[in-house]
Amino acid sequence: TEVSIRRGTPMIQILGMPASDARQVTERIRAVASFLDLHVPGLRITVNLAPADIRKRGSSFDLPILIGILAAAGRLDASRLGGFAMVGELGLDGSVRPVRGVLPIALHLAQSGCATGLIVPLENEPEARIVTELNVLGVSDVGDVLGIAAGRPGRARDSKAQPPEVRRGPAATGELDLADVCGMGPAKRALEVAAAGGHNLLLRGPPGCGKTMLARRLPSILPCMGRAAALETTVVHSVAGRLAPDSGLIQVRPFRAPHHGITAAGLVGGGAIPRPGEVSLAHHGVLFLDELPEFRSRALDCLRQPLEEGTVTVVRSGISVTYPARFQLVAAMNTCPCGVGRTAASASNECECGPGRIRRYVSRVSGPLLDRIDIQLDVPAAKWRELSGGRPGEASQSVRERVISARRRAAHRLGGDRCNADMRIPELRAHCRLDRAGEDLLRTAIQRLGLSARAFHRVLKLSRTIADLSGAEFPTEEHVAEAVQYRSLDRQPQMV
Repeated sequence: TEVSIRRGTPMIQILGMPASDARQVTERIRAVASFLDLHVPGLRITVNLAPADIRKRGSSFDLPILIGILAAAGRLDASRLGGFAMVGELGLDGSVRPVRGVLPIALHLAQSGCATGLIVPLENEPEARIVTELNVLGVSDVGDVLGIAAGRPGRARDSKAQPPEVRRGPAATGELDLADVCGMGPAKRALEVAAAGGHNLLLRGPPGCGKTMLARRLPSILPCMGRAAALETTVVHSVAGRLAPDSGLIQVRPFRAPHHGITAAGLVGGGAIPRPGEVSLAHHGVLFLDELPEFRSRALDCLRQPLEEGTVTVVRSGISVTYPARFQLVAAMNTCPCGVGRTAASASNECECGPGRIRRYVSRVSGPLLDRIDIQLDVPAAKWRELSGGRPGEASQSVRERVISARRRAAHRLGGDRCNADMRIPELRAHCRLDRAGEDLLRTAIQRLGLSARAFHRVLKLSRTIADLSGAEFPTEEHVAEAVQYRSLDRQPQMV
């Protein structure tokens, strides 16, 4: 922020900010100065927010503009603020209110070395002190900043404490446990395979069969996030303004479940001032779309890019923003519009949906999107003996250990923390070599089901994950057979 004060018509002119936003900032600064009896010179004041070719929006510039004006007018000693950057919205009573995006600002300052400290609103202090390379000071009002400039920190606190460690296990994070789910063995197995390989999952079945219950327990069997992943996740939530007050590093994988009425902009991001959508808020976590065919077709089609590339680019007039969006998609849908479905039909309650109606219902989800969902599983209605047996299922912690072991094998082959779902074509050829029996089985499945090239590659990835769970060096016929069984919609072409 650059400030120039010279003789001329008394006014405050802010450059590098849209006129409407500049007027609001000017009025807040005048009101705060009057309330706190801070003398703002009656001269021509020009504030330049460099670089000028980037349009600045939002209220986070309030505090640095006010302090810059007071320093230029000689009303405070700016030498004590040397090396400090600051952000904050001003209340009319002089309070400093929290703003969005403090964490990425702190990260940029630390990486670029253009500042050694950061003054932030008190509520933003926990997220700012995640960046331990900076000297972070939390302030509650303008008086605290003036006290720092005068050598009296007052209520401002020096915060360089280490962030809390990532908690481990469902019990520590308050996650739902897979032990609560009775029966549903094939569905639990599919959930484990999806977690082990980072595969997208579609559960299809009648209402009340447990699709949502299973989906909400997927985070409990996923490996805990490392610090790098937790930092990326927290940055996205900070930019979106979704961090809870006084919250620091996000420690638990996100689970986002938007309503089916969501717009394309709400799902993938957008708006006049671009903000992250649900796919970015689910970064390194799970995006759950319940009642998948009820979502708008345009919104679902927008999922193709983030599912393939792990990012989403929002373009507006003069603005192009790329947000991370590496999430695991879990979707659920009924078997037919009436919800009963042929698998759940009985003599007293039969499905009345004909093949044509079912075909129209399923076709609301485009073929290219279904192709990107590795596991498509039919979930039957639970039986009475499973519900009344009272025997708890396997705990999430036990399943999580197998998932972690399988992911370690994949990471050893692929490098970094990549999963089998991220394998590229050369890696598929190197790590998914099949024996003769496996090749014959896969060839037969492709010919009978008419699998696309993308579906063929996803079956190979699935078989590689199943082999990792069993500790096998390469996929076998048994692993390929299980992978093909997870393409339920491909096995029922009359439905699609």
